[in-house]
Amino acid sequence: MKTVTRKHRKACAFISLMLTGALLLGVLPPQAEAATSAELQQEIDALEEENAEIQAQIDAIQSQYDANYNDMKSIVEQKAAIDQEITLLNEKIDTTNEQIAAYNQLIADIQDELDAAQEALTELSQQHRERIRAMEEGGEVTYWEVIFEANSFTDLLDRINMVQEISASDRKRIEQMRVASDIVIANQLSLESEKQALEETRTQLQEDEAKLEEKRTESDDLLYELEKKSEEYQLLMAESEVLQEELMQEIAAKERELEEAKYDEYLAKLALQGENPPSDASWVSPVSGYTLTSPFGMRLHPVLGYYRMHNGIDMACAQGTPIYATRAGKVTVASYQAGGAGNYVSINHLDGFASIYMHMTHYVVSAGQTVSQGQLIGYVGSTGISTGPHLHFGISYAGTYVNPLAYIY
Repeated sequence: MKTVTRKHRKACAFISLMLTGALLLGVLPPQAEAATSAELQQEIDALEEENAEIQAQIDAIQSQYDANYNDMKSIVEQKAAIDQEITLLNEKIDTTNEQIAAYNQLIADIQDELDAAQEALTELSQQHRERIRAMEEGGEVTYWEVIFEANSFTDLLDRINMVQEISASDRKRIEQMRVASDIVIANQLSLESEKQALEETRTQLQEDEAKLEEKRTESDDLLYELEKKSEEYQLLMAESEVLQEELMQEIAAKERELEEAKYDEYLAKLALQGENPPSDASWVSPVSGYTLTSPFGMRLHPVLGYYRMHNGIDMACAQGTPIYATRAGKVTVASYQAGGAGNYVSINHLDGFASIYMHMTHYVVSAGQTVSQGQLIGYVGSTGISTGPHLHFGISYAGTYVNPLAYIY
């Protein structure tokens, strides 16, 4: 009968061990599925390739911009030369206009001289005719008197010489006036010819100026198009640079994640090796006035009667002692587990660490709730597999339990 009882107890102990192990695995706080360092490195490599492609695009746009800038520079230089040439042409046109104005004045002056000479010539011819007529009408002398009234042949010759001298003098004066008039006319024709040449020169200069104006207009249009292209290239480069900046920030964030992932993996490795990963956060005791009745590590289970790993510490307290969140975080579990943790709460502290509180009389938080450090989450009890009122308090990192006494004092 005793043998059967021992076998029954061993079988029960074995079954209880299996169930307890399964239950404890079930109460481990779920961890966020963070990317591994290898996955993050692959993401960073992909982002680096994308960044290289964007940089190649920026370089190509920069080359186009530089080529466009050189074209603009060439057009600006060409336009400057055209502007200078137009300025010189305008100066030539102004000078030609001044010369034409001067020739117009000279021609007007010569015309006045010509008119005066013509008037003098006309007046002299009129005076000559009037004098001969007056001599005839006054009876002083006539050609008939010279011929028929001469006293002698000598007198006739004298009379004829007198008339001829008067006539010759008038003719000489008239001839001189005609010569002067011819000179004035010749000078006038010469000035008119030179003026005409200047008019043709001005016309040619104006035509050249018009052609240069057309070239300048073409240069202005081309320069406008190049400026538009330059603005487009600048906009494209700005957009690409913004995209690259965002990508670089993403790469930097991924690299920080990579470092954190490597560090988390290092801490998880420490936890698996039975060491306590360091924590920069501050921790507070979940209960006050407790007595440590069972430390972290291998122990003889008080109920099951065999040695097994104790994944936390037992903090003996009076029934109903308040239990507080040791750190801020998010409640992942607030439930009851029969034959194990009883009423328990698990909190994810969002940095790889989590804490678990077992054997409560009841809890006052719910899954999904965010709690602050020191916030009331439940009360000490003895639910589940427990021999008396106490809090089983555990801390895990990356799903592996570590010694809570390394963090709370």
